[in-house]
Amino acid sequence: MEEYAAAARHYSSISTELGQSFYQEIERVIGNVRRHPDRYLNFQPPARRALANRFPYSVVYLDEPDQVWILAVMHAKREPAYWRERLGSGSAPE
Repeated sequence: MEEYAAAARHYSSISTELGQSFYQEIERVIGNVRRHPDRYLNFQPPARRALANRFPYSVVYLDEPDQVWILAVMHAKREPAYWRERLGSGSAPE
């Protein structure tokens, strides 16, 4: 996802350590989502959202019966609904 990569580049441009910390935090959240997708609340159904701890980002995803689809790693304050177009006609993202 471009927004994830752009955010990682942004934090890395401030400091290597901050960039690594951002990457580790988002990967931790994604890992938790994959292990326990039903743990997080519905955000904008059918999507769910898991919040990062140290950074103003969330992982938005679909909990499908056989897999978890990550729709976005979104900034909490910027264009919060941009990812909705990724839902398409109700089917899983391509």
